[in-house]
Amino acid sequence: MSVSLSPAILALSLCLGAIASIAGGMVGGLVVGGKVLGRELAALLGGFYGPLAGVGGVLVGLIVLSIIG
Repeated sequence: MSVSLSPAILALSLCLGAIASIAGGMVGGLVVGGKVLGRELAALLGGFYGPLAGVGGVLVGLIVLSIIG
């Protein structure tokens, strides 16, 4: 079964992936550095650095999916 991905679906997927990576980065920052840095700073840094890998991974996944789909 072959389903073509429209540009709207690709943009929505990228936005949702970015939001999920920000939330995951915030939670990861709280778990790793919550006691040492303080909860607010750890969440801020996690939310800032989380999308560095998350958005790249989502982009690679969408490119692969558009090639094989």
